[in-house]
Amino acid sequence: MSTEAGPASTSIVASDNEHGFVTNPGPDVMTTSETHAAENYEKSSMHVTDYEKPAQTDSAEKTPREHEETTATADDGFSRRASTLAPSLRSVHRDPLSRVTTDAEGNVYPEGGKEAWLVVLGSFLGLFGSLGLVNTIGTFQAYIENHQLKDYSSGNIGWIFGMYAFLTFFCGVQIGPIFDARGPRFLVLAGSICEMAMIILLGFCTEYWHFMLVIGVLGGVGASLIFTPAISAIGHFFYEKRGVATGMAATGGSIGGIAFPLILEALLPKIGWAWATRVVALICLIAFGFANLLIRSRLPQKPFSKENVLPDFRIFRDPRFTLTTASVFFIEWGLFIPISYISSYALDHGFSNSFSYQILAILNVGSFFGRWLPGFFADFLGRFNTLIATVALCLLCNACLWLPAGSSMALLVIYALLFGFSSGSNISLTPVCVGQLCKTENYGRYYATAYTIVSFGTLTGIPIAGEILARCNGQYWGLIAFTTICYAAGLVCCTAVKVIQVGWRSPLAIY
Repeated sequence: MSTEAGPASTSIVASDNEHGFVTNPGPDVMTTSETHAAENYEKSSMHVTDYEKPAQTDSAEKTPREHEETTATADDGFSRRASTLAPSLRSVHRDPLSRVTTDAEGNVYPEGGKEAWLVVLGSFLGLFGSLGLVNTIGTFQAYIENHQLKDYSSGNIGWIFGMYAFLTFFCGVQIGPIFDARGPRFLVLAGSICEMAMIILLGFCTEYWHFMLVIGVLGGVGASLIFTPAISAIGHFFYEKRGVATGMAATGGSIGGIAFPLILEALLPKIGWAWATRVVALICLIAFGFANLLIRSRLPQKPFSKENVLPDFRIFRDPRFTLTTASVFFIEWGLFIPISYISSYALDHGFSNSFSYQILAILNVGSFFGRWLPGFFADFLGRFNTLIATVALCLLCNACLWLPAGSSMALLVIYALLFGFSSGSNISLTPVCVGQLCKTENYGRYYATAYTIVSFGTLTGIPIAGEILARCNGQYWGLIAFTTICYAAGLVCCTAVKVIQVGWRSPLAIY
């Protein structure tokens, strides 16, 4: 369906205004309504419920052209059909006098401003603490393999961190709808409490079941309670700039993944495991405190009901959403294997303990730029186009750099930087791609439902890799080959989404 601003696309009318969004009454009065929305926006400090619905023009007062177009729109049912399509397929109107954009459903997005960027900052800090710890699992795993759990195999220890990654995404199936209905406040607070308890209790863990409960269960649930609202809240404030805003927030996980391994590497020999983890806890306390103050929603709250808070798996009827979910599943299946095993790989190939912990930080340095820059380019080159390019680069990095790296420090560092850059978009771009397939008020539900399926990949990926490592007598080629296959499957699925949308004959189409 064309997205040009012609009579068909610009006369879209939002038939329901239950969420308090500004409606778009027609092409000839669009500028007036958007200007009216912008003025009210400045007065209401970006609260969407403070917007006023534009006055409806009586048919007797309309010009003949306005009356004819409005009647044609109602007669052919275009408005009703348009409301069922994803926002990415319809017009987006920008007020020339302000930064505000309005999608074809009448949803208004500030696209910036003090409150919007404070939400991005809050999401950055929340992801710094939650995903930063997830990105540090390589350091945790390498340490406890050689200390507290040295009598257990890599495969068995892998289940601890597999459970951690699994619950980080799986719990979103319920957290997403609750976020859509009630907002992020309670979710982020509960997640912060769980994460702080996890880090503090780590210092007392000595047995396998201690680590499974503390890291795997408590840490996973806490990370999920922060991760889903932190990502979803950004979609309420940005539409055209959603990619770059989400990417900037997602860099928080990379910064945490850089800082925490280096902090642990410096402190573990000096003050030991318990006090080193407590230093990390203090840093996270500050980050989570600000995250709780800054992360917020713009939508009015909905009552608790079956329709508002329960998952709805009927959304998988859309083949684009199903293939997108499959693509993210394979991507995440492979993503956590290098993050978990690159430090162990370095130790196994004769590198020093110091370098083996630092290589994970180097990977997260690349991830920092990979979470921000692809999001910036995705907003004008196409979100799925950028995802396809970065997944292809992940595949090449594993096949052409990690597989032959061996004991070459230079090649391993190059791999860590390039894979970190290309895989950084796995976290920042996939939410934006999912958001391109649904309405804004359903963003949390779609995003969380997709990642619930993805979570089963994160649960099994790390222990499968550990079992492959054991079956290959400690040789890493099988583990690396499995990672490469995962990215190949993810590339096929995300490419298929674009083919469904634009066809084979438009490979350069922006999507």
